[in-house]
Amino acid sequence: MTDIIIHEATPDDIPQILNIYSSAGVGEVHFSVEEATVHYGRLKQYPSFHLYIAFIDQNAAGTYELLIMDNMAKRGRRSGIVEDVAVDPRYQGRGVGRAMLRHAREQCRDANCYKLLLSSNLKREGAHRFYESIGFERHGYSFQTFP
Repeated sequence: MTDIIIHEATPDDIPQILNIYSSAGVGEVHFSVEEATVHYGRLKQYPSFHLYIAFIDQNAAGTYELLIMDNMAKRGRRSGIVEDVAVDPRYQGRGVGRAMLRHAREQCRDANCYKLLLSSNLKREGAHRFYESIGFERHGYSFQTFP
């Protein structure tokens, strides 16, 4: 089995992350590398925001974002939110998504989170089956609105 290495992204990883988003069909409008680098700098100002990138044989294979937030309710207990999970189609089925979400769970465990959340578009039934296969459970409803 090939090792999957996951580390926190740096500005140098931005071009590879944008390529993963594009090839995996994540997001609708993509940044230029320059725009993404500026935006990454803004996101890094959040105390508990993390952008991770996964590699197989030194090739960028996947990425995800994790925000660990403190909550006023629950006596200040933390929760984690995973966003923008993407695996390059060339590496799908090789355990990259599983490894990234295991990594997210470990980060949340280390931060003493009481839960880890993610949301997925209703149309992505294959993704739903995958999330359930690795221990995520459907819970509640997700709502959105547009300003």
